[in-house]
Amino acid sequence: MYTPAHFQETNPDEITALIDAAPLACIVAQTAEGLVANHFPLLIGSDGALIGHLALANDMHRLVANGQEVLVIFQGDDAYVSPNFYPSKQEHHRHVPTWNYQVVHIYGDITFQHDERAKRTAVALLTRKHERRVNGDQAWKMTDAPAQYIDEMLSNIVAFRIDIRRTLAKSKLSQNREARDYVGAIDGLRASGHDAMAEAMAQRLSHSEDADRS
Repeated sequence: MYTPAHFQETNPDEITALIDAAPLACIVAQTAEGLVANHFPLLIGSDGALIGHLALANDMHRLVANGQEVLVIFQGDDAYVSPNFYPSKQEHHRHVPTWNYQVVHIYGDITFQHDERAKRTAVALLTRKHERRVNGDQAWKMTDAPAQYIDEMLSNIVAFRIDIRRTLAKSKLSQNREARDYVGAIDGLRASGHDAMAEAMAQRLSHSEDADRS
């Protein structure tokens, strides 16, 4: 991934937050049949590895060898940035459109797990995390469903873990713009309905100002 120094995201807390906010990842792998890409919700386990599961019918676990390196892509918010957002545009018109976005690329070794314990753990961790977000105290649990039904569902999936080798993250948030144009981009994004991207930029500006005062 092309990552100029001013767009490189090195804050581990921000990287973790990006993964947490956009857990549906794209896993890309090279196989004898060429590149394959699949999309799965993932989470970071207690040991730092990525955890997920796929359908038994998905050929990925047959095409990709255990221990093979894969690329995992987490795509955060993105938004079109118009030159009209920049106050300085009225002075010299030396601006062109661009696109702001946040993304995390993780390179790691994948291991497929066919044992029931690994499959049950992967499903339990993922559902617990997302059910609590959606339903709070009324979160669905695996024990809510009949045991035989859960056993049947588990027999049709394969768990996997990805041991992380390296992480490359990028936050392209107009850091290369002068202060007034940066603020103009925030205002323009809010006005065009991209509140999440505008907020990410506003928080970065706030942190920068706090650092300057310290």
